[in-house]
Amino acid sequence: MDDDLFDLGAAHGTPLRYRLKLARLATRRQRWLKAQRAELWVSTPYLQDKYAAWQPRLVQPFPLAKSPSAPGPDPSADEYIRLFYHGSASHQAEIDWLYPVIQAALATEPRLSFEIIGAAKVNRRYRHLPRTTVIHPMSWPNYQSFLAMPGRHIGLAPLLDNPFNRARSCTKFFDITRAGAVGIYSPGPVCRATVNPGVNGLVVPLVIDKWVQAIIELARDAILRQRLIQAAANHPPAGL
Repeated sequence: MDDDLFDLGAAHGTPLRYRLKLARLATRRQRWLKAQRAELWVSTPYLQDKYAAWQPRLVQPFPLAKSPSAPGPDPSADEYIRLFYHGSASHQAEIDWLYPVIQAALATEPRLSFEIIGAAKVNRRYRHLPRTTVIHPMSWPNYQSFLAMPGRHIGLAPLLDNPFNRARSCTKFFDITRAGAVGIYSPGPVCRATVNPGVNGLVVPLVIDKWVQAIIELARDAILRQRLIQAAANHPPAGL
C-alpha cells in the first residue's frame, strides 16, 4: 500500500471521483481482507505506524536496476529545456498550486517548455500557457514507455502538506530519474530519506517564487543538471 487507502478522511480534498474509487476498491474491503488473512505491505513508516494493528511489513521503494534510458542532460544540447509534472487526479491540489509557478517560469525563460498529464480539467487550465503540452492520462505500462522517451530535463514533485500526502513515499524520485531529468522536491518527511539536497536533486520550500527561481537556475546551468542527474542515476538514495 503506497497511499492511505483505508482512511477516507485522509483523502479529504482529493477529487470526489477519486474518493469514491478508494471507497469502492479499498476502504470498504478491509473486513474482507482481514477474513482472508491478508498480509499488509506498506511503503512508508507513516503507514506502518498508522496501521500497526495489521502488523504490516515495511517495504520501501528502491531502484531494481540502473536505467539505461537516463543519460542525463547534455551541456552541449541546451537549445531547449523541457520541464514536466506527471501527477494523477489525486494531485489536483498540486496541479493548481503549480500553475503560477509554470506561468512565471515560462515567461522568464523562453527556452522552457512544459509537459503535464491530465484530463479535461487540467487541459482547460493549462492549454493557454505558451509552449505547454497537456498529455491525456494513460495506462501504467504505456506510461512507463512514455517516461523512458528522451528529451526531459527538469521534473517537478511538489507535495502539499495534507493527511493523504503524509502517507506517500518518494516514488516521484524514481520516475524523474528514469526520465533522465533532475528533480525539484518539497521539503518534509516524504522524500527526506531519498533526496540528498544539492546532490541528487533540489529540495525547495513550497513558495512560488522559490520554485520559479530553482527552475530558472536549473534551466540555465546544464553542468549543474548533469551533476545532479548523474548522482541520482548512479547512487542509491540516502537511507536505502
